Amino acid sequence: MSDIRRIHTDQAPEAIGPYSQAMVCDGWVFCSGQIPLDPETMEVLDGDVSEQTELVMNNLARVLEAAGARLDTVVKTTIFLADMADFQKVNAVYGRHFGDHRPARATVAVRELPKSVSVEVECVARVA
Repeated sequence: MSDIRRIHTDQAPEAIGPYSQAMVCDGWVFCSGQIPLDPETMEVLDGDVSEQTELVMNNLARVLEAAGARLDTVVKTTIFLADMADFQKVNAVYGRHFGDHRPARATVAVRELPKSVSVEVECVARVA
């Protein structure tokens, strides 16, 4: 049986339900979706979608780091948007964080996200 390890870091928001920030299995990191929560206060960032996406990407990077991975080892992401009209703004922040690294990606509009945020991002990465 594969070794499965639960990831937790105080540098990213606590899980707000019965799940982990990430799990590592056979050299793969499976990150739960990150929403724009301040890791210290656990409050939703009161900002526009660009600011929310910035916090989401920073939180995701911290979870990846705790798992022994980095943004440049991400192979797949999924972006969830409360409003597809925010696509360009989210894409600009996302692109800045990934630079020339271009993981496979899906972007979907959903009816609602936890805590009524505008954006959530999850990913799968390789341990560095």
